[in-house]
Amino acid sequence: MLSTGLPQGAVPKLERPGPLRDRVYEALLELITTRALQPGQHLVESELATHLGVSRQPVREALQRLNTEGWVDLRPAQGAFVHEPTEEEADQLLTVRTLLEAEAARLAAAHADKAGIEALDEILAQGMLAVAGDDVDTAVALNARFHAKIIELAGNAVLAELAAQVDRRVRWYYTPIARQRGNQSWIEHRDLIAAIAAHDEQLATRLMREHTEHTRRSYHDRPKS
Repeated sequence: MLSTGLPQGAVPKLERPGPLRDRVYEALLELITTRALQPGQHLVESELATHLGVSRQPVREALQRLNTEGWVDLRPAQGAFVHEPTEEEADQLLTVRTLLEAEAARLAAAHADKAGIEALDEILAQGMLAVAGDDVDTAVALNARFHAKIIELAGNAVLAELAAQVDRRVRWYYTPIARQRGNQSWIEHRDLIAAIAAHDEQLATRLMREHTEHTRRSYHDRPKS
């Protein structure tokens, strides 16, 4: 195994069109947020370039951008490493997430129509199947889709923009606890849908706040490697 330690089949295909450096950036960010590249892992330019089928230059540019955004640490004379988030960093991010998504749930309860509720129900059904099949990667992706749909149903463009800024880091923190949260997370999703369908803004707000708080606590209580 190369020092980058990528699992078999983990490397995403570079989507076209778009500047190569942007496509490499997106590919590396996806590998980090899904934890195919683990926090603290050494990132070797030449090996990443080989995995992605590109030259080292766009990889170097992508790593510099990821460093600026806090996903990668560039250490003098050592190289690049996936950033290891502190407990405080995670707590701050997940606290902001709670504020944004509680308000999104309230707005969704006020505005959601039948089609929106049906879309949430469909994601719920898929999520329950993924958990039953112990398909963690799919469950994580569906969890993100569920929360994104609630943001969409809220109908507030500024809220959606703010939520998008924290979404990837939420996925990053959620991935290692997805199995731990498992079925309970989707039971909470089901209750949220019922509150939104009933247009109960107060209940939807409370349930989303409790739901995201459960995730925050689970992250801090997770087994430390």
